[in-house]
Amino acid sequence: MSCNKAREALNQAQVTIAIEVDARKEPIGAEEAWNRVRQAARVMIGKGQKVQHYDDIPANQEAIMNDILGRSGTLRAPALQIGDTIYIGYNEILYKGFSGQH
Repeated sequence: MSCNKAREALNQAQVTIAIEVDARKEPIGAEEAWNRVRQAARVMIGKGQKVQHYDDIPANQEAIMNDILGRSGTLRAPALQIGDTIYIGYNEILYKGFSGQH
């Protein structure tokens, strides 16, 4: 459900998706998730109606991993990268700022 809402928000903001991976077919485990996230300048995580952001990625590894991994131990969906920021999870607040980003 959250992936469908995310896709709708991205379409409305006219954000072009360059690469898309179906997490059900290609789950991303904890090690690979960390390898991707640690290279970002900022991580934004939507959980419920809150947004958690991290700018100092290495110093916050434990907290970030707790926030980005689902019960199965794989990266939560939706997860996307725009520029040097990674967005994980969905809520309206997190996706509200995408207008005009391509």
